[in-house]
Amino acid sequence: MTDQFYTMKEAMLYSQRIAQLSKALWKAVEKDWQTWIKPYDLNINEHHILWISYHLKGATISDVAKFGVMHVSTAFNFSKKLEERGLLSFSKRDTDKRNTYVDVTEKGQQLLEEMYENYHETPHSVIEGSRPVKDLYGRFPEFMDVMAVIRNIYGDDFMEIFERSIQNIDDSFTKAE
Repeated sequence: MTDQFYTMKEAMLYSQRIAQLSKALWKAVEKDWQTWIKPYDLNINEHHILWISYHLKGATISDVAKFGVMHVSTAFNFSKKLEERGLLSFSKRDTDKRNTYVDVTEKGQQLLEEMYENYHETPHSVIEGSRPVKDLYGRFPEFMDVMAVIRNIYGDDFMEIFERSIQNIDDSFTKAE
């Protein structure tokens, strides 16, 4: 720690600012997310696993855990619950017997599509809180700095999966237009 390019004060203020802001934002996101998925009898982990599995098309449990920022056992246990409801299926590959893969079933895909169609039926405080920025600048706030920090913490693979899932969502809306 002898070659520091910042002071202890800068580091502490930055850490506290990130902690407080991310916790406040997460609470709003969590509330919005829970309100949106409640009618579908899903919790956030289940919905996130279903969403990741849908966008990664044949992901391993390890992939789901990594991208979902959860422990592998959490990803597996919640995936099992989704399998019991007929929303996910488990499989092994002939070329890879060590990993367990998850695929969204047709029932799971229909549920996700219904959820997307009903997205605006619930309030979203994060969207409403961001509208003044969109009204002023013509776009929602961007997260380039935050994405750079996340890339440095979780790596390029995480960001590639993130970008691919966002592109999949964008593509699905483009096809619907």
